[in-house]
Amino acid sequence: MRQIIFDTETTGFKPAEGDRIVEIGALEMINGALTGKQFHCYINPERDMPEAAFRVHGLSADFLADKPVFADPQVGAAFLEFVGDGVLVAHNAQFDMGFIQFELERAGLAILDNEVVDTLVMARRKFPGAPASLDALCSRFGINTDRRAREGHGALLDAGLLAEVYIELTGGAQAGLELVQTRDPGKGVPGDHLVGEAGKPMRKNPRASLLSDEERRAHQAFIGEMENALWK
Repeated sequence: MRQIIFDTETTGFKPAEGDRIVEIGALEMINGALTGKQFHCYINPERDMPEAAFRVHGLSADFLADKPVFADPQVGAAFLEFVGDGVLVAHNAQFDMGFIQFELERAGLAILDNEVVDTLVMARRKFPGAPASLDALCSRFGINTDRRAREGHGALLDAGLLAEVYIELTGGAQAGLELVQTRDPGKGVPGDHLVGEAGKPMRKNPRASLLSDEERRAHQAFIGEMENALWK
């Protein structure tokens, strides 16, 4: 299965009232493992940047002035090509998809009819009554957010954090675990993910062993009594 973990940054909350996308970040995941392929671009919103939005992502109107507009082929059409028929995964997907579909239609491009997975909905079902923001989920799963604390929100950075959260929400370390472990060959992807032989993700930091020293000694003694024990 091919999935696209993505996030957007915008000038506000309501595209129908003139708010626009200013950044898109997306990562490719196949069979539960990040491949290293990514899509990222800054976008000229063709309008001013409200102070409230600037405080969130730090993208000023001056910085975005020379960036391509959404209708430019390297933005809207390129994003559609990157997504292809993949399943879209976003946190509070209604927000991001609302902006994406609005921008696509405004640019005269085909809107997306892909399957969409909302990790906010997943988290609320899995942990009813608990905080379900991306920050709260990173804290719950022990995912490092130091860079986000230093630099603020960023679409590609948040997509990387969301990928780690999604891995945890869908099974964590044990998904696809087999005898051999390899590093994810992807470069430029936030995090340092391990993947199993089956290509599915494992936790970045393995859980601590529950075996006591006494149990380990008993196990070694048991193996020691065997002839040609495989575990030797």
